[in-house]
Amino acid sequence: MSTARRRDTAPELAIRRQLHARGLRYRVAYPVPGQRRRTIDIAFTRKRIAVFVDGCFWHGCPEHGTRPRANSDWWTRKLTANQVRDRDTDRVLSAMGWKVLRLWEHESPAAAAEKVVAAVAAVG
Repeated sequence: MSTARRRDTAPELAIRRQLHARGLRYRVAYPVPGQRRRTIDIAFTRKRIAVFVDGCFWHGCPEHGTRPRANSDWWTRKLTANQVRDRDTDRVLSAMGWKVLRLWEHESPAAAAEKVVAAVAAVG
């Protein structure tokens, strides 16, 4: 687990490249207000849009998420805790007026960027 990247993953970089090419500017690894160890992958602070690029394994993708067989009880608890933390982060940000977008790593960067562009345009 210590070798798993927390930021600047390949899917995140690909989406950020797409957003930058479309003229959008954003903050990277922006701290979630009031949450000491949580960060937003891509944050549009003035528009209050938080974008998370979730890995299929770590965040339990319904299409691609897998569960290890070795030490399965521990992994089940760990991955479930990740999902609970994600929902809590969404709740905290929504309560503060942020719009939260969760994208999966398997989504095409262009399609994911379109979702973000649409959300930014909708806020005005």
